[in-house]
Amino acid sequence: MSIPDRPFASYHLWSLVAPATGQERWHCQMRRGFVKARQHEPQVKALLGKATAPQRIGILAQKGVYEFHHHRHLLKQSDGVDQVAQILQLSHTDHEVQQRVRQILQKYHNAPLLLNKNILQLTPGDEGFPKPILIDQDDYCFRLYAAMDCVFIDSDRTLHILDFKTGKAAFDQRQALVYLLAARYLYPGHEAVASFYNLELCKKSELIRINHHELASLEFELAHIAQRHQQDLQKYHQETEDFSKIFPPNPGSHCRFCPFRSICDFADLKQPQAHSMPILRVNGG
Repeated sequence: MSIPDRPFASYHLWSLVAPATGQERWHCQMRRGFVKARQHEPQVKALLGKATAPQRIGILAQKGVYEFHHHRHLLKQSDGVDQVAQILQLSHTDHEVQQRVRQILQKYHNAPLLLNKNILQLTPGDEGFPKPILIDQDDYCFRLYAAMDCVFIDSDRTLHILDFKTGKAAFDQRQALVYLLAARYLYPGHEAVASFYNLELCKKSELIRINHHELASLEFELAHIAQRHQQDLQKYHQETEDFSKIFPPNPGSHCRFCPFRSICDFADLKQPQAHSMPILRVNGG
């Protein structure tokens, strides 16, 4: 695999490099190695291609919101949920996915969050990688990837970036910060805020804002992450035998939920004791 010419950063990479607050104990750098350094190997590629039920629910839920607003008349029709379910081909999914997505569609149909909003961008969730933003400063240069679910203009003319969630996982504010940095380049001159909305729980986050000084610090931190990751990729491609040294493992009972447990030499698949830590599900991709 060829190494990219220029370092890159994204929220996904940030989450692989550094854990969210409170999840340090379960963070594993080897997962970053599988996802970002060995993703083209047949076994790894096959595992990355297997979407979990939570991932399928998230993608279908977002696509459902997209279809409601792509065909806005469905929000006013009594059979709107059934029609969107047909567009999504929900009947072809397993029972858990079908049931939870239909519930999400019904909740959104009852109270459509984006109704009458001045929407600038609304993505279906399966569009792949966004176009990178080139950030070129005197001290650093990297590509920034930021796949935003929805961007709209609030009544006070503020640019609002909204990210949809499903499930019970806590919101990670770092994702919103990356979006706000991207907005600085994609929508210059606009004051921007970001927030999360859980489609399954109908739960809004607080609005997240960041000032110019904080944006500069964030940009510098992401540049450092991009450079560090690029250096790790270069080390790995020079000495593939050093994979576990460059991307050190952190085995534990959380390995049971890692998508790479079947090919990882360090996976700890022992059943946890009754007094052990709570299990955190790790999403792939």
